Amino acid sequence: MVKYVKRDKQNILIVMADQLTALALGCYGNTEVKSPHIDRLADEGVLFESAYSSSPLCTPARYAFMTGQNISQCGGYDNAAYMPATMPTFAHYMRLMGYKTCLAGKMHFVGADQLHGFEDRVTTDIYPADFGWIPDWTNPDERIDLWYHNMSSVKQAGVASITNQFAYDDEVGAQSMRAIYDHARSEDDRPLCLVASFIHPHDPYATRQKYWDLYEDVNIALPSVPRPSTDQQDVHNKRLEKVIALDAVDVSDEEIINARRAYYGNVSYVDEWLGRLRGTLDECGMGENTTIIFTSDHGDMLGEFGLWYKMSFREWSCRIPMIVHHPERFQSRRVEQPVAQVDVLPTLIDIAHEGTGASKPEAIDPLNGRSLMPLCDGDASQDPDTCISEYLAEGTGAPMLMIRRGDYKYISCITDPDQLFNLKVDPDELNNLATEESDLLGRFRQEAAGYWDAEAMQKKVTDDQKRRRAVHAALRIGRYQGWDFNPARNASEEYTRSHMDLTRFDITSRYPRPPAFKPK
Repeated sequence: MVKYVKRDKQNILIVMADQLTALALGCYGNTEVKSPHIDRLADEGVLFESAYSSSPLCTPARYAFMTGQNISQCGGYDNAAYMPATMPTFAHYMRLMGYKTCLAGKMHFVGADQLHGFEDRVTTDIYPADFGWIPDWTNPDERIDLWYHNMSSVKQAGVASITNQFAYDDEVGAQSMRAIYDHARSEDDRPLCLVASFIHPHDPYATRQKYWDLYEDVNIALPSVPRPSTDQQDVHNKRLEKVIALDAVDVSDEEIINARRAYYGNVSYVDEWLGRLRGTLDECGMGENTTIIFTSDHGDMLGEFGLWYKMSFREWSCRIPMIVHHPERFQSRRVEQPVAQVDVLPTLIDIAHEGTGASKPEAIDPLNGRSLMPLCDGDASQDPDTCISEYLAEGTGAPMLMIRRGDYKYISCITDPDQLFNLKVDPDELNNLATEESDLLGRFRQEAAGYWDAEAMQKKVTDDQKRRRAVHAALRIGRYQGWDFNPARNASEEYTRSHMDLTRFDITSRYPRPPAFKPK
């Protein structure tokens, strides 16, 4: 193996899945799913047992991930939330610390700036960059059929040779490998910070035959908690039943199992890409000096409580994988303290500082996250043992707050009864401890009341929705100018062209470099 010439600097690879619940991975206890590469990463790295989405919906979760701020602070309320170009992200901080930054795949940025600190973006996004998907809190019970989820994904679960999602992720994976190869053979001495962000295992629940066949002999279980009766279902779950049009169809046990089987197959697909990316790092001699972070934006209910997809603070929707891998720096361990996506940015700053010697930049905006480096080192002495998650999108008409501290999860919304669960003794969240008064409940309520002015936040979100709807309506009149990202290519500088020194280009485009060519 030829050793990488930029050995003294720490590269960073972030592999992000979409809608991947931690509860659908072998390393988190699922005995049905086949995820050997993710499990190996966890065995060698630091696994966070209680990692949570900072908001269980695509764009909000990703804005929290990118900015280190909760969505009420950065404005990432929903899937049509605008992020201004002045909002600092970890890509900006990484560039300030001397990194080359590159994004391959989904990040669901909304607005004209589709880079947000990334120097290169090598694919377009799979989702729209405009204001088309704005919820309406003034009509919270109204279904927006144009873009709301429905149950077609469950009813049509099965095998497909190609889908919109596979066409996209095949490109994301190939471009991510290309970015690693290009960096290895480049003359740029900066370390690389690459985000490879896949859409799978996000619905629709359709997988390729090879991944479907992986589960031929697997006894896939039905949800642990079936759909409760109407009088037993909680208020938010009832709203989500309407959001996904659950009662528009009848769903059989076989269809539930088929949907889970296809989802698991797509987990194995993402797992395979992780293995390929690690193999590419090793092939380029970068394996030993690259920190890998594996995570997701949110989970998937997969039929638990009768629900599918996300938008819920229940564990299947809100729990995400979080694995930090750098065996030369961190011993393998499992961390029980709750963490969230807002913790990624300060962690990356610490990794970059330690791995390159670059000075830490001062925070441009206040951060809500903390660095996970102490927990990676096994030091929880100063850790708050707490994380929070916010939800400000469709399926509610008022701000929702989740606080996870120790064994307890508390959920607050001014329109709903409180919920409090002891996850250690009640992992399925069946016993709501908030039905009886207690000192613990009182403390959580007091904390939630002090966290934000819920009525003021409700008005702020509603006003922002109205503003974006008005702007979107105007932009749809006359010539429409989309913000969707078009990757830049200059074919005249690719491969072999007549203005290039052919021998030199063939040598510089090769890795490892061949011996010097010295003709007589």
